[in-house]
Amino acid sequence: MNGAADEDVLPAPGPSGERWPVVSVVVPAHNEEAVIASGLSLLLAGTAPGEFDVVVVANACSDRTAEVARQVGVRVVETAVPGKANALRLGDEACLTFPRVYLDADVELGAESVRALVAAAGRPGVLACAPVPALDMDGVGWVARRMHKVHDQLIAPLRALAGVGVYVLTERGHARVFPLPDVLSDDGWVHGGFAPHERVVVSEARSLVRPARTVSAHLNRRVRVRLGNRQLAELGRSAPEGRLRLGSLGALVAARKVSPFDAGCYLTVLLMDRALTRLRSSRGGRVQWGTDAGSRSRTGK
Repeated sequence: MNGAADEDVLPAPGPSGERWPVVSVVVPAHNEEAVIASGLSLLLAGTAPGEFDVVVVANACSDRTAEVARQVGVRVVETAVPGKANALRLGDEACLTFPRVYLDADVELGAESVRALVAAAGRPGVLACAPVPALDMDGVGWVARRMHKVHDQLIAPLRALAGVGVYVLTERGHARVFPLPDVLSDDGWVHGGFAPHERVVVSEARSLVRPARTVSAHLNRRVRVRLGNRQLAELGRSAPEGRLRLGSLGALVAARKVSPFDAGCYLTVLLMDRALTRLRSSRGGRVQWGTDAGSRSRTGK
């Protein structure tokens, strides 16, 4: 058996007689003791008991992630099998209702944003949705800060469900992309499963994403992203990000949305990123999902 869940909590009647919960939330968590309590507390702040069905999947943890999550009062699934895709499948199996929110443990999402996402998922024709991401730049080094500024603006038109740390599936949308295969980029897989008119970005919802604090941490993360996108291409799913076009970067500079120095920092890190990816690929290196400690602390240590 891959995992064991706490005793199920059955939906309770809401104040107007509707059956709760109104949404299920799956949080895969690998050694997230440092952030899991604050993230869950924010998620549940202002909710009524039983309104959100939250399942934390403690995935191959060697810390107190599961214990801390239970103390917050959510259901917990524990598994010794590593891999984010496996964690998402286990959490998904334990969910009580639709729509379903899949939330990275280090990403902050408030209850009002969840409610906005649930409302959007109920619109005709919508199969999947995501919030608008905001980057927490506290503690980010000056080179990394400039690089993130450019990168975020370049990929924003292409991102939708990917790179936000959160995506939401309706029951029909869920049937299209689950059970999730063993992919490095789960959000890329989900994003590629829907036509643009079937997925929406919900302007009323916000997620707080902590980017890598240093160039080194960013490069480690980007190698995983690139190899994940390559894997998706091999599986017949287009990558969520398009190729960088110098014209797009030039347009940002021309519009004074970024400075030439910002663009130079971005290009330098991009070249390092691609060189490191080629080097690791030529050596047959494998990249697996795990905790990105470079974005967990204020210092990046």
